[in-house]
Amino acid sequence: MSFQFRRAAGCGVALTASLIATLPAHAHHMMDGKLPATFMQGLLSGLGHPVIGLDHLAFTLAAGLAVAAAGLPLLLPVLFVAVSCIGVGLHVAGVNLPASELLVALSVLTAGSVIASGRKLPVAFWAALFAFAGLFHGYAYGESIYGAEATPIASYLLGLAVIQSVIAVGAALALRNRAWIAGLFPRLAGGLVALVGLAVLATQV
Repeated sequence: MSFQFRRAAGCGVALTASLIATLPAHAHHMMDGKLPATFMQGLLSGLGHPVIGLDHLAFTLAAGLAVAAAGLPLLLPVLFVAVSCIGVGLHVAGVNLPASELLVALSVLTAGSVIASGRKLPVAFWAALFAFAGLFHGYAYGESIYGAEATPIASYLLGLAVIQSVIAVGAALALRNRAWIAGLFPRLAGGLVALVGLAVLATQV
């Protein structure tokens, strides 16, 4: 059984990695690779970026899942969102954070692995992980808005904050107090998140 599980997991990693590798270079852009030039374009880009980026979506969902499964404060996803906006600001300001995409993948892998393990870690661990992840996810987001004018940048940040909050906090509220949240479901979901992180990581090394 363990051999079959490892074989299935390996096939899953290979399949996910191949799908990610075939995404076009502008897959993280809502504007087909073009800079947003208006308030509405910036807003739509901010709303869409965390959804069309598989690694970003996986971590944002994992944030809500972790809060629900471990009974963590709802302020933790808000911390992630706030720091991600800071990360965008750093990129826009021209600050260089090396290996950001690699660290984004590692954050997804770490969050998924911890959730899948079922370990009850302190709030401080999750706060540190969410802040770390927020910084580098935000920095990666900033690539799609770098060089834009102030108005689309502001609306991009607005859309980014709204959609990430809706996904993370919404997932936490939807899953919290469900009878099955204490069962196998969070561990399976965490495993899927870790699989996404591993697959994205495979495209970075």
